[in-house]
Amino acid sequence: MDKLSAMKAFVRVVESGTFTKASESLGVPKAQVTRLVQSLEQDLKTLLLNRTTRRVVTTADGAAYYERAARVLDDVEELESNMSSAKLQPRGKLRIDVSPPVANQIIIPSLADFCERYPDIQIDIGVGERPVDLVGESVDCVVRAGAVSDPSLVARRLGEVRRVFCASPAYLKRCGTPQHPTELEDEPHRVIRYFTYGGGRLGYALERDGEQYEFNPHSTIAVNDSSAMVAAGLAGLGIARSNSVVAGPYLESGRLKLVLPDWNAGSIPLHAVYPPNRHVSAKLRVFIDWVADVCAKSLASPH
Repeated sequence: MDKLSAMKAFVRVVESGTFTKASESLGVPKAQVTRLVQSLEQDLKTLLLNRTTRRVVTTADGAAYYERAARVLDDVEELESNMSSAKLQPRGKLRIDVSPPVANQIIIPSLADFCERYPDIQIDIGVGERPVDLVGESVDCVVRAGAVSDPSLVARRLGEVRRVFCASPAYLKRCGTPQHPTELEDEPHRVIRYFTYGGGRLGYALERDGEQYEFNPHSTIAVNDSSAMVAAGLAGLGIARSNSVVAGPYLESGRLKLVLPDWNAGSIPLHAVYPPNRHVSAKLRVFIDWVADVCAKSLASPH
């Protein structure tokens, strides 16, 4: 049995859903596809597919085998492409995981450009904030804001996400526009704060021309999520401390206004992170270069 041919037949059956469609895409008889998959199951001594009259679905073992087999075939295909000609377009599947604000405000709005440049790369984009096991989940890279806590990972700095204080026009009309951080601790102002479970509400810090100001402002509302922070600001509940990515669209539209814009509220580093023990494939390399360029342009926005 040609193991690579059998793996390719199996992967194509899973992706197309039927043996007939798999045989058509591979350009070989259906009977040959069936024999290859059956030989693979015999070699592995396990059932990979449950056959029905309309389509096939993977068993638990089949689903696990598919993830690894698809990765192996991608690597083989890319290796062959790289060896045959350095000028060939990168190709294959790329799995990334991105935090929601960066995905929705930076990467996805610009993604058409990447797809036009690299039409042979298929991208799976996981969107969320959960910790990702890059090796165990076969994720090529994650894009996250904040410090990289695992020193075993390779991190490329993509830029700095600026923190900003902002409020709705209605709130500023009602309570006035503060000119100095000291005013945030006085009536009638309210500042929406972050809290952590077991850690209480967080204080804030601002800096301007060497002058630093740390404060614990009046707050009726506290949240533990950046999107909720902006939602509270839009609702006029107080002055929100957000960041330029999350608050950016609302600042551009005028639904939020910057507060104390000449004070520095700090920033958060943005990284592309990937495992050090994985070959940096051409498809991953061009994606990281592309996303670094996109982030640099987006994070340089004046808002």
